[in-house]
Amino acid sequence: MRKITGILAVLIFCACLQQKENSSVRTVSNSYYSEQYRPQYHFTPDSMWMNDPNGMVFHEGEYHLFYQYYPDSNIWGPMHWGHAVSEDMVNWEHLPIALYPDDNGYIFSGSAVVDKKNTSGLGQDGKGPMVAIFTYHDPVGAANGENDYQTQGLAFSNNNGRTWEKYPEPVLKNPGIADFRDPKVSWVEEFSKWIMALAVQDHIEFYASTDLINWEKTGEFGQEKGAHGGVWECPDLFPVKIEGTNETKWVLLVSINPGGPQGGSATQYFIGDFDGKTFSTTQNEEKWLDHGSDNYAGVIWNGIPQSDGRCLFIGWMSNWLYAQKVPTQRWRSAMTLPRQLKLRKINGNYILASAPVKELETLRLKNRVLLVSEVSGYTLIPTANISVMQSEMLFNFKQNKEGNEFGIQLSNKNGEKIKIGYSQNNSELYIDRTEAGTANFSDEFEAVHRTKYIAKQNLQFHVFIDKASIEVFVDNGNAVLTDIFFPGVSYNKVELFSTKGSTKVTNAAIWQLSSVW
Repeated sequence: MRKITGILAVLIFCACLQQKENSSVRTVSNSYYSEQYRPQYHFTPDSMWMNDPNGMVFHEGEYHLFYQYYPDSNIWGPMHWGHAVSEDMVNWEHLPIALYPDDNGYIFSGSAVVDKKNTSGLGQDGKGPMVAIFTYHDPVGAANGENDYQTQGLAFSNNNGRTWEKYPEPVLKNPGIADFRDPKVSWVEEFSKWIMALAVQDHIEFYASTDLINWEKTGEFGQEKGAHGGVWECPDLFPVKIEGTNETKWVLLVSINPGGPQGGSATQYFIGDFDGKTFSTTQNEEKWLDHGSDNYAGVIWNGIPQSDGRCLFIGWMSNWLYAQKVPTQRWRSAMTLPRQLKLRKINGNYILASAPVKELETLRLKNRVLLVSEVSGYTLIPTANISVMQSEMLFNFKQNKEGNEFGIQLSNKNGEKIKIGYSQNNSELYIDRTEAGTANFSDEFEAVHRTKYIAKQNLQFHVFIDKASIEVFVDNGNAVLTDIFFPGVSYNKVELFSTKGSTKVTNAAIWQLSSVW
């Protein structure tokens, strides 16, 4: 979460308070999002600035996605909560802005729950309300050098999130700590309490409540664990059953900026236990949810029914190193694909895997099964009438014994290209976007993003390309790399490569994907 400080912040804040909250009906463009870099199956705002996903909750057949939003510029400014809903996490309907800044400050990140038992007493007609808990960021206090400029606010809705009423005062005041923010709240049946994970500078604090209004601190975690190259942000705490077993562990997500493995922002995770008061882990190594450059501040949806049972996640597909400079104009930023998080234990080591949700398969149109069994050097893959820039690809490789480097290259007539590969000698996955296209907006954009990965003999790349982004799911999500890029013209050529000897290809397919707009 970025901050604006000084006189500029105060002036913007005052101007923002003059907006009328009841004039929030948003006009969606009729251009069907045909701008050069506009994603066709990822969520984007119709216009202006967006960052962190917020308030993600499932209720009455709808996935709610709130998000950090500034409706007056395509760069960060006084934060609102934008709002959209979907029945499948794929096709989205834009709704009016949910929360506006007020006298308490901007509306920073937070979460939403459905208070089914009406523990808050804020429901109507025998039904529990939807409750949002978020950080108020007071720009005046921040500009004056005060330490208590962030508090936790509450708003509630009795019409499924369509309109909101704010609680008259913050429900969790600041004890005098800068960076006191991003509450993720959930009901934990095991302890019959609401539990809040809150980011506090370099660690996470935990709070408990029986009514969502009165909160008591119960513990803290992290000052001597994990990566600490920047401020901790946007935590999430949830239980996950280990795949293929009846054992459950707790997962703690923590986003950090800067200090990510590719520079700038990234999300780390911890596997451990939660006793109703605090989180603990024996994990000593750093673990990252995504090894690309562009997946940040993601959290899971609250309220997923037990009959579904999935742990469903979405993140912000950008990086604070360059997010405000990328070459889009009408809008800035997209969300990642929705993903199912899965906890796996491989060779005694826990990993939090990510897989694209099954609902994305409804976007598949044209399908081309590729008749390729082996690749040596660079082999052109026929794509027929399939648009590379709006596609899904699946390639299974079988390693040879020659220390090979193999993968996929996308390119265009300008010679711009992006490569996804695996180095056997280095046991390393990578995305190379050093020649991917326009990069003069940031000295830090051109890069090769690498991560260690011990592959078995067979390696699978499951790839989604959408105009200006690539998401690579390796071996059913055991590793993920997400990057954005901006070619001058669309990539229209797909090649497989193998640099030392040949590499067998045991499966190859490409799908054209439909637009959700």
